[in-house]
Amino acid sequence: QVQLVESGGGLVQAGGSLRLSCAASRSILSFSAMGWYRQAPGKQREFVARITGGGITNSGDSVKGRFTISRDNAKNTVYLQMNSLKPEDTAVYYCHAGLYSLHRDYWGQGTQVNVSS
Repeated sequence: QVQLVESGGGLVQAGGSLRLSCAASRSILSFSAMGWYRQAPGKQREFVARITGGGITNSGDSVKGRFTISRDNAKNTVYLQMNSLKPEDTAVYYCHAGLYSLHRDYWGQGTQVNVSS
């Protein structure tokens, strides 16, 4: 059973920064990719950023240049550094891990991020 535990959410003013963490219960290198998604009230879940097992990263258009995904293999943790936050970034942020060959997806419980104007 894989567990993903997010932390680091909270309330921040527009223009501020937050760093989210996602701690996995096993080696993050065992996953095809890990990433972050978000869901705002009344909206569909949206892709934020991803890092593959090989270290390739990509991010959604709405966060490009502001959010950065990274990882610490020794700590089995993936991070999302969020800068220049905007009120429209307000959402529940979910950590995701995928095993593509087995068609398996794992999700964390989510962490709330609120950005005030």
